[in-house]
Amino acid sequence: MYGAATELVMCFKGGGVERFALDPSLGEFIHTHENVRFPEGGGKKIYSCNEGNSVTWDDHIKGAVQTFKETKYAARYVGSMVSDVHRTILYGGIYIYPADKKSPKGKLRVLYEGFPMALIVESAGGVASTGMFNGSVQRMLDLVPRDIHERCPVILGSARDVEIVVERYGAGSFAASCPKAGLPPAGLKEVGATPSFIASGFTSKVDYEAAVAKGTI
Repeated sequence: MYGAATELVMCFKGGGVERFALDPSLGEFIHTHENVRFPEGGGKKIYSCNEGNSVTWDDHIKGAVQTFKETKYAARYVGSMVSDVHRTILYGGIYIYPADKKSPKGKLRVLYEGFPMALIVESAGGVASTGMFNGSVQRMLDLVPRDIHERCPVILGSARDVEIVVERYGAGSFAASCPKAGLPPAGLKEVGATPSFIASGFTSKVDYEAAVAKGTI
């Protein structure tokens, strides 16, 4: 759960992201939108990161951001993770807070910054990755923190845009960078333990699990 200005976005167990807006006359949050999803195809071409830190990034992150610039992405950066991710979910694009020479393990905390945002982003049909972290490209929600203040790099956004960053690390695609969970039910395209929002026939793991629960696959 997080708030951005006068709006509140909540993610419920079992999948689903809901939007609420504050009505100042009532002093209450009013439900405004249900089943909030990333825009189809990735939405607007927007990248969000603190380019003041770019001199300390690795060449892969620098290259990805340069690709965004060359393909006419707009730069939008508030400087608040909550506000930037909120905009990214509603309009599309990508939010990046990578590791760098000053913070080689990343700066944002896994448990109370990375995980909550990753859950909301994935539930809305996006991708939550660490990029390269501890030797491999990982899904953020697969991390196992060993300390309450442990940190990690953060790459959140549409599959279209996260894939651009991941491919810079030689992983090929978000799907190829992660271990598989075994064979899916007959007739279903392969879906990894880490949701493949690029190679599978489903927008997210939430959609896949919902289809299994309904017996439609």
